[in-house]
Amino acid sequence: MIDLAVQRYAFFALLAAALFGASTPLAKLLVGTMPVLMLAGLLYLGSGVGLLAIHMLRRILPGAGAALTREAPLPRQDYPWLAGAVLAGGIAAPILLLWGLRGTEASSAALLLNLEGVLTTLVAALLFREAVGGRVWLGALLMLAAGLLLAYDPHVPIGLSPQALAVAGACFLWALDNNLTRRIAASDPMQIAMIKGLAAGGTALGLAFAGGAALPAAPALAGAMLLGLFSYGISLVLFVYALRHLGSARASAHFSTAPFLGAGLSVLLLHEAPSAGFLTALALMLLATYLVLSERHEHEHIHEPLVHSHLHRHDVHHQHVHDGSEGPEPHNHPHRHEPLTHSHPHLPDLHHRHRH
Repeated sequence: MIDLAVQRYAFFALLAAALFGASTPLAKLLVGTMPVLMLAGLLYLGSGVGLLAIHMLRRILPGAGAALTREAPLPRQDYPWLAGAVLAGGIAAPILLLWGLRGTEASSAALLLNLEGVLTTLVAALLFREAVGGRVWLGALLMLAAGLLLAYDPHVPIGLSPQALAVAGACFLWALDNNLTRRIAASDPMQIAMIKGLAAGGTALGLAFAGGAALPAAPALAGAMLLGLFSYGISLVLFVYALRHLGSARASAHFSTAPFLGAGLSVLLLHEAPSAGFLTALALMLLATYLVLSERHEHEHIHEPLVHSHLHRHDVHHQHVHDGSEGPEPHNHPHRHEPLTHSHPHLPDLHHRHRH
């Protein structure tokens, strides 16, 4: 039985995965028009510039995204976490990946890239002490198995080389990025995604220009940036919302469906019959998704005193007083949580990061 009241934000992660997964077959239409590094830079930059335009419009136009404009801006104490996420996932990981791809077969790299989901779960559990139950571990491992099956090519030998380790290292850095971003997920997801897109896009384009690349023709340039807005920018905004409400391990498990959604779109676009390997991987993916969606985590837990700011409505966890200046709900303002002990189904969201 799936508890939609608790698990509803999982669908944000699944929609984020669908948007990101669509980028693979659609980006292939642009690969021949520009170098790979230039394409990566334009995808990231498209997300950052597009989200910046939306961010400005929603503040200028009256009533546009009224609730979204009330999201909490990034406080200064979150800047180091954001800087770490940008450096790890937006700059270092792509550089490692691109270097690794130069000496690694594409099929081997595709296999290695499936490590990100299970590494995110490991980092969440071991470094950030996130509560990860047996169903989530099993779901992450099934998703890994499905990804390996989807990317496996029996005709290409898999070897361990410095380049292959670099691809795996990129996955670890993205796993670290996911967990660092989770630490700041109470703040405006659009602001977070915008900054990450601008930083990653600027870095990738700088490297591309340093290597002698030039901007592509206007149609390819516009296509790449528009694809980046949806598949990288809006996808990341949805993923940050999922991180806020689900935690890193569960959001990442759902986001691991992206390769299957991308492969399914490729089958539809190319009018190909799905292979037996694809259908088997799809079955494993569906089972993994069900395991994580149907998880029920309930026990008596203690809420320690906490002061923070984020978009919220009044509920059992928000019983603070107001001075009348906060505006309509949902609203954002600094508020204090008094100590509370109770029991109910929950996930490791902003208010349930207690010890187990």
